[in-house]
Order: sequence, then C-alpha cells, then structure tokens
Amino acid sequence: MSLLRVLLDRIAADGPMSVAEYMATCLLHPEHGYYTTRDPFGTKGDFVTAPEISQMFGELLGLCLAQAWMDQGSPSLFCLAELGPGRGTLMADVLRATSRVPGFVEAAQIVLVEVSPMLREAQAQALAPHQPRWIETTDDLPDLPLFAVANEFFDALPIRQFLRSSTGWRERLVGERDGQLTFGLGAEVPQSALEHRLSDTSEGDMVEIAASAPVVVETIARKIANHGGAALVVDYGDWRSLGDTFQAMRGHEYTDPLANPGQADLTSHVDFEPLAETARTAGAAHSRLTPQGVFLERLGITERARQLAAGLEGKRLDELIQAHRRLTHPDDMGQLFKVLGLFPASANPPPGLEP
Repeated sequence: MSLLRVLLDRIAADGPMSVAEYMATCLLHPEHGYYTTRDPFGTKGDFVTAPEISQMFGELLGLCLAQAWMDQGSPSLFCLAELGPGRGTLMADVLRATSRVPGFVEAAQIVLVEVSPMLREAQAQALAPHQPRWIETTDDLPDLPLFAVANEFFDALPIRQFLRSSTGWRERLVGERDGQLTFGLGAEVPQSALEHRLSDTSEGDMVEIAASAPVVVETIARKIANHGGAALVVDYGDWRSLGDTFQAMRGHEYTDPLANPGQADLTSHVDFEPLAETARTAGAAHSRLTPQGVFLERLGITERARQLAAGLEGKRLDELIQAHRRLTHPDDMGQLFKVLGLFPASANPPPGLEP
C-alpha cells in the first residue's frame, strides 16, 4: 500500500487532517516515511545542507562550542550533542577541528538525536572512532553540561497553519477531492496561542505554529541552565512567522507539498521568537538572532577559506570560492539562515553572537 493510499484511507475514516499530522506521517511513517526510507542528503539526494557544502561550516561551529566550553571552565565531562545529524558530516568536522583544543574531545560524550535507522547507519560509519550514542528525543540527554548544535533540525518539525479571518482563525487542513490530496480550511475556532498575533496580522494572513519546537528547546535550555553549556540553533526563518512557508523539495527542486507524499522533504521556515522565549522561561539566556553570514564571518570563515585555498587551483579553487559564497552571501544562505545561541544566564554568549 502506498503512503498516498494510507493518507486517503485515514482521511476517509477520520476526516481532514492538520498540516502537522500530514508532515509527521510523510516524514516518519515506519514503512513509507521520507526520513525512514532514504538518505536525502547531497547531490544524489534531494537537498544539500551547509555541512555538505564545505568543511568550514562544521569546523567553525565546533571551535565556537570549544571556546564556550573553555569560557565555562572546561568541564571534564560534558555532552556534545547534535539534533538531526544527517550523515554525521557536521559532527565529524566538529570533532576534527576541536581535536586540537586540549581536553575537549576527550571530555566529550557524543550524543546524536536521530530517529532514522538508515541515517544512524551513515552516522555510525562517519563517527566510528568516537563511539557516539543515539537517542530519539532530547528528553534522554544526560544530566551533564550540554554543548549542542541543531542545523536544519527545527525546519522539519511539523507545523499547523492558521489563516486569519475577519474575527479569528481557521486552520488549514489536508483533505481529499477526486482521489487526490487537497488543502481546505476548518471552521473558525478561537486560538489562544495566537492571541498575540492579532495585533500584527490582517485578514487573509497565514501564521504557522510548530508546537513541538518549544518543547525541544525547553529541554535543552533547562540542561544548559542547570548544568552549563551552549547550543547553536541554525536554520532558515525569522523572528516571527508570517505567510505560507510550507514547502517540499525533491531532486533539488521545489515541488507541490501534497504531491508524492513520502518522496519529498517537507519543511517550513522556523519561527525563532517562541524558541527564544521558551529558553528564557526555562532559565537560559539567548543571543540576538544573527544572520548566518554575519556569524560565520565573525568566526573567521574568510581567513579559513584563504588557508584552504593555498595551493589550490582550477576547479577545486572555484569550488571553495563558491562554497564560501553560498554559506555567507546575503543572496545565498547568508541572510536567509539565522543563528540563535542559548547559554547560561551567568555566562557570555558563544563567540560570533551578541547578547
């Protein structure tokens, strides 16, 4: 049975589903889910993330966390965690770069938050010398100082979408028409979680809520507040969501999110405001939301690119120049992607970020 058939049968039995339920099913269905059945990364997959573009990204994030570790007294045992580690490329680059920081790798207990069996296999190969431990949720993070990175993790968390009506909100739902999936709207229902958005939206505006995102951040922030550490959240989005950002990527091209369920990556832009507010409520501090390009330049990516360029020529040099541009230029990832840092209220923010 195809995933489309699974979804249509569920709609026939239970009625239209939320966008969040549709996303979760498409991405994580045990037999047909996008993340449970394939490796989506790289040129042979459906999209390329920053760690796949250049080693510079992971190296600089690793050294950023290592400096935060030293600033907090170099704890002799800590958790080095990644949420949604992909193939393990980012963590491998982090560990290689920080191997020159005395005591850092030796003190690190490496934990990967990953639900995909296929991706866990790839991570195991990439990180074999370091003996990582896998968990499915942040609830299982150890009670240790936590130094964590989440790159393009929150954009894949399921969202609900609400359309502003004349007096309230109507939820966007996924239903069926003529044997195909289609969008529709539910009845107007009060939404207490959106009361604060009545002042900055108008009739016809769409707002998105990722209910699980603050839950994840609360766990991380409490670990950091209670035990020390720092977290880097890197993703595309902005401080406060507005508009329909639900999108699908297949074969490096955008496609209809309702077409080919389970065969395309489904994401949305991250709403950073509730993440920052949740962290503060949980007892941690947060940095200003900083464009990725600005963050990487502050960490010295241009100087690192010059080092790597020494001795290169032709195609390899062109690829390095292009990678630097993709990661930093405002017309590429430099402005669309943002960085939010979490850290103890008594500590300084990680390097490259301002309070």
